[in-house]
Amino acid sequence: MSEPTRVPFFIPDDPADRRNKIRSAVRIVVRAGDEILLFEDSDPGYADLRWWVTPGGGIDPGETEPQAAVRELAEETGLVVGEDDLIGPVSRRIAVHGYSDEVLEQAEAFYLVDVPKFDVDVSGHTVDEQLTLQSNRWWTLDELADTTEWIWPHYLLELIALADEPGRWPVDYGRETDESTREV
Repeated sequence: MSEPTRVPFFIPDDPADRRNKIRSAVRIVVRAGDEILLFEDSDPGYADLRWWVTPGGGIDPGETEPQAAVRELAEETGLVVGEDDLIGPVSRRIAVHGYSDEVLEQAEAFYLVDVPKFDVDVSGHTVDEQLTLQSNRWWTLDELADTTEWIWPHYLLELIALADEPGRWPVDYGRETDESTREV
């Protein structure tokens, strides 16, 4: 599938004039032992704001959630897994992200995957990902528990613990609007 052309980055004076995007998406918690892979994300409209997120993204037309998760992992990390390697979905939510240039509302399903630690390959990043994703790193569970960094979602450690509780899947976190750089 060809990469869609990005609308030129533009920050409207009035937040009500931001473009709105609605989609379904998958997020994948990549676990290597007691380490979790996260990407440092940003909003080009606010150069000083950074936060950490799991790999993942939008579900393409005709794709299932597991198919999208496998594709997103390969594109964003270089990691190739099969659908049967995925654990979950362990949770679902509607995330409404207010950014400087848009409001993104997405129905998200979270999956986990256990893998050996690997070197991340970002050569498959889209134009948008090249613009916003600043870095990546492996975090230990202790580092995640003690950090003052902004982690999306803030209950990431809960999601990781859910891997061992399949009877609870998927936990519904409802509609959330607290992951924004500009109010929604």
